[in-house]
Amino acid sequence: MIDPARLEPLADDAWPARERAVLGGWRLNASAGYSMRINACWPLGAPDRDVDEAIAAVEAWLQARGLPPRFKLTDGVFAPADLDHRLAARGYAPTKETLVMLGPTGGQGSDRVVVSTTPDDAFEAVFTATAGDPEDGRERLETLRRIPAPARFARLDIDGGPAAIGASAVSGGLAGVFGMRTAPAHRRQGLARLVLRALLAEAAALGADRAWLQVEADNAPAIALYADEGFEPAYRYRYWAR
Repeated sequence: MIDPARLEPLADDAWPARERAVLGGWRLNASAGYSMRINACWPLGAPDRDVDEAIAAVEAWLQARGLPPRFKLTDGVFAPADLDHRLAARGYAPTKETLVMLGPTGGQGSDRVVVSTTPDDAFEAVFTATAGDPEDGRERLETLRRIPAPARFARLDIDGGPAAIGASAVSGGLAGVFGMRTAPAHRRQGLARLVLRALLAEAAALGADRAWLQVEADNAPAIALYADEGFEPAYRYRYWAR
């Protein structure tokens, strides 16, 4: 297993917000308001001021950007240790529990999967088609384009058209997996598994010996897929909002 205190900063850097700021050990992220990771405060270390003043500063910073105040609290990592109680006293409650899973890189890729260093039009077509909200999809695509190098984008085509995609970011000897999507007409055919394996093989070639990914805790089919590929639960986090 890996220390969440080591992985969480890498996870924040791998999915970079449009605008970022810090309050000591608290990281503030703002984008268009859809992907919670890039529209929340990550209180990974002690703030640079009184805690209640820091909470008020986060609220003001996010609200000034048209965003609701939101804190991402990772089990055993957030600071100070009583932050959850302080937030509860201000009317916050936890929501959207997410599971972080760890697994091996390497293995055999597939010649059916095309891997590139940037998301091309075909990749973006699948992403757009699977986005429930066009604005949500646009924000996530913009974030995918901001993933720092070395980033990889995998695409599997069926009958000449894009069918399944995924992306990865490599840093600190670890690979993060993002944006796993399959076009509706091609689901339940094992395509996501092939895309994942291609990304893991590429990650190993880039020097990563472990991979991590984030999946909503109630997404049983996705968790089962990743478990089949050797991923195990590592820790959880929740978003606290009013």
